[in-house]
Amino acid sequence: MGSVMSSVARVTEIISSSTESFEDAVAKGIERATETLRGVQGAWIQEQKVVVEDGKVVEYRVDLKVTFILEE
Repeated sequence: MGSVMSSVARVTEIISSSTESFEDAVAKGIERATETLRGVQGAWIQEQKVVVEDGKVVEYRVDLKVTFILEE
């Protein structure tokens, strides 16, 4: 039998915002996460929210769950 590779992942929550779009908020959150976390494998959006002022959207916010592999 060959050796079996196994890994353990962890999930952390990141809240990110953008004045541009939800997509930009996600990109900024992932970019920031990869500055601190190694082995980032993916993320899912837990929640989306907008901030409204004077009837206009002024900020897009996302609550991301980021998955990364723990190092040996």
